[in-house]
This record gives sequence, C-alpha cells and structure tokens, in this order.
Amino acid sequence: MTGMLRVLIVDDARLARQELRTLLSALPWVQCVGEADDVPAAREAITTLAPDLVLLDVQMPSGSGFDVLDGLDTVPAVVFVTAY
Repeated sequence: MTGMLRVLIVDDARLARQELRTLLSALPWVQCVGEADDVPAAREAITTLAPDLVLLDVQMPSGSGFDVLDGLDTVPAVVFVTAY
C-alpha cells in the first residue's frame, strides 16, 4: 500500500468512536480524518473530507448506515460496525 488510508468514523456512541480511534492509532498507515455521530453529520463529513474508508455504525437514532449512503454522489469503501 502506498500513502495513507484516510478513515472516517461514524457512530452515535462516543465510547465506540473513541475505541475505534484507539485501535486505528496502532496502524501507522491509517489516518483518522474525522468523526460523525449522526446521519446528517456523516453525509456532510463524507462529502467534505472524501475519506477512503468509512467505519459506519449500522443503526443510529437519526437513521441507519444505509441512510447515510443513500443519495451520496460518491460512496467510499464502507465497513459496517456495531457495538452489539
């Protein structure tokens, strides 16, 4: 792999986001470019930050991870995550 993998973390649970960020920090080739805690913030972050990968919560109070992806012009690679 060349360059950094730019990752966005999307989860409504603060502790889950913190744990994912901690796990990613052990990988020198990964850069966490941001976090979002709901559907609107996630859509905005994806559009603005253009991450390579989104770690995306399956279910949030404001909607599902699929709601985040619905209607995006460009969809990055996605790994669905959940605390359950």
